[in-house]
Amino acid sequence: MRRVAFLLSALFLAGVAAPDAAQAQSRDRQDRDRSERQQADGEQQQRQRPRGPAPLRRQPNAGPCPFVKVLYDAARYVELEGGQASASAVGYTGEIEGVTSGCAYQGDEPITVDFNVLFSLGRGPQAEGEGRTYRYWVAVTERNRAVLSKEYFDLPVDFDGQRTAQVEQQQRVVIPRAEASTSGANFEILVGFDVTPEMAEFNRSGSRFRPQAGVAGAQ
Repeated sequence: MRRVAFLLSALFLAGVAAPDAAQAQSRDRQDRDRSERQQADGEQQQRQRPRGPAPLRRQPNAGPCPFVKVLYDAARYVELEGGQASASAVGYTGEIEGVTSGCAYQGDEPITVDFNVLFSLGRGPQAEGEGRTYRYWVAVTERNRAVLSKEYFDLPVDFDGQRTAQVEQQQRVVIPRAEASTSGANFEILVGFDVTPEMAEFNRSGSRFRPQAGVAGAQ
């Protein structure tokens, strides 16, 4: 009797374990099927997604870019009524805040330099009218040597009732090279306002009035 009871107990346990194993296998199969469906859906969405343009291939330049700088003596434009260096005598003002640039050249190609110039401009107490056409120049030089070319540009500004304004100008300069070994480091590009000798001396001395000179609350 004891042996029969043991056999019956073993059969009962086997009967209980069999459904549990079957259920576990069924859950594994369902999880595997669900993972395969998700992977297939992702691949289909990837195929249906519109493709953007391929990124452009960029080759390194044949050498460094030319330096692009603001000439200190011409970095600011300050009109002073009667030559008086006081905030109450300030007319129109301007300051070149900064320059950003980049270049490209390969082989014996000329150097193409693209750059942006940010101007901050202002109307002081002696300024007349709502607008002013400033003038600035861009010069290409053989580094620390002779000026190779210089071009002037007009910068019309409408203050539209305000005392200050900011304007960004985009420029492009193309510099021919004598041979493929000529590097961009041999050249400089300088930017500055078209100033009078008195304005240049004022800037050179370190004196300055910011574009908001004469505006209430300005320092």
